[in-house]
Amino acid sequence: MIQRARFGIHLHVRRPAVRFRAAMNYVTTIVARRDAITLTPAIINQIRNALRGAPPTILSPGEAVDIPLSTPPTPELLGAALEGRPIDAITVKTRARRKALLVADMDSTIVTGETLDELAGFAGIGEKIAAITARAMRGELDFKEALRERVSMLKGLNLDALEKTWARIELTPGARELVATMRAKGALTALISGGFSFFTGKVAAQLGFDVHRSNTLMDDGIALTGIVGEPIIDRDSKLAALTELAAQRGLKLSATLAVGDGANDLDMIRAAGLGVAFHAKPIVATEARARVDHADLRALLFAQGYPASEFTGD
Repeated sequence: MIQRARFGIHLHVRRPAVRFRAAMNYVTTIVARRDAITLTPAIINQIRNALRGAPPTILSPGEAVDIPLSTPPTPELLGAALEGRPIDAITVKTRARRKALLVADMDSTIVTGETLDELAGFAGIGEKIAAITARAMRGELDFKEALRERVSMLKGLNLDALEKTWARIELTPGARELVATMRAKGALTALISGGFSFFTGKVAAQLGFDVHRSNTLMDDGIALTGIVGEPIIDRDSKLAALTELAAQRGLKLSATLAVGDGANDLDMIRAAGLGVAFHAKPIVATEARARVDHADLRALLFAQGYPASEFTGD
């Protein structure tokens, strides 16, 4: 640039070069299955370079890192970067990552198995019931009708089978940290299940869920009657619970997190700001924007940007 100075002298003034850096509006969180692989610096750098990301932030050494990005990667690019390793990748916007409402499915999500299938084992029809459950969770059967059919087959089962089933139930690794950490950060936590209140009540009490909703197994005081209470918690009910609880808190759906594995979870997963298909059936894993196929439920905290040092409840 040329400027005219006093006394007719011309001065040449060079402006400093300006470098423009693309805004990192997205972040891909990489989470390893802890018992199968460690995120080494070499693996992290290879994935970062493939995604053309900014320097990573370590969330948990060897387990989870954030890689800032200017644009979200395509599924094909992510797949190529991960090279088939037992590592999950969840991409979210950097803004408002931490969610103020958690709505979680119970069976095969917060607990490792299907409680109805376990209960049916005490009636000697575990495999028969499990086959129907699998079809319902894949979206091949109407959920309400499939539930009524399965419960009818349990007519006459002594109530002590419920306690025996509960003794076999295992929490999914990371469930305790997920609920406790989100509650500690002020989030509302809700367990919304197509299962039964006998089990959701116990899981909610053990983990500290603020709310739990599920179906009711009717009994005569001695045994199950083969009837499930109405109305039945199904796919529509789960979505309704998400929207209702968000409205109660004055939250936009973008501020919510929903997680589940079956077809009856898909609508709430689609609607939530962060909807996660967790070790899910193909129909859910294919349609969800985020999925966890390898890691445990700690991945949902990492995806919100929480480092392991902030986890509680372990």
